[in-house]
Amino acid sequence: MTVVWLFVQVDAFRERITGEAEELVASFFPNKLLELDHFLKDPGLNICELKEIHSEINLTVPDPIILSNLHDGLEAQNAKKRKMEDGSGEDKVAGTKVFVMPGGMMKSNAKLVDLIEKVKPEIRTLIEKCNTVKMWVQLLIPRIEDGNNFGVSIQEETVAELRTVEGEAASYLDQISRYYITRAKLVSKIAKYPHVEDYRRTVTEIDEKEYISLKIIVSELRNQYVSQMSCYTQE
Repeated sequence: MTVVWLFVQVDAFRERITGEAEELVASFFPNKLLELDHFLKDPGLNICELKEIHSEINLTVPDPIILSNLHDGLEAQNAKKRKMEDGSGEDKVAGTKVFVMPGGMMKSNAKLVDLIEKVKPEIRTLIEKCNTVKMWVQLLIPRIEDGNNFGVSIQEETVAELRTVEGEAASYLDQISRYYITRAKLVSKIAKYPHVEDYRRTVTEIDEKEYISLKIIVSELRNQYVSQMSCYTQE
């Protein structure tokens, strides 16, 4: 009785996955394709002047330190030089000690955060739907001893392709995380070395790069749905 019950449950699972996958291929994928194509035409993804997505870095450059006694300043400099020559000091440029941001918490780029929050659910959806279709194809793979070796090879290639799609989609999430981490490190550098302009310019550069990358990600997501549709409609 237990074995029979297990087979019944497996058959019910197979039927459920088959129904979900067929609905995905027949309805969800075409609708999602049109939805993402419309998203690509959104004004937020078609900004011509990238300076429009720049975010103000509200960290002022501190006033220069004026030594009250030039002789004391030279003595301190010579002492530091001797320390370096002796090998007892590190060859580092001293920065500004930061205990708290003057304007409170340093905000992220609000425009990019808003865009990222729209793109991330689309990435997750593609991963989940590809996983469902992959499971469906795996359930359809016949046994090799049945003599349908050619069909088995085609379905195994399909499964491998779906795994590739899942991996690429997951890499998009990693890319977003790396953007936040890189930007945070640069903002920390600006807080410590506010007089170095290159750090400020680098933040705007990575913001622009992330904006372009997000548009490419949306385009790739749409293209994946096109690929999946053409694959299963041909089959």
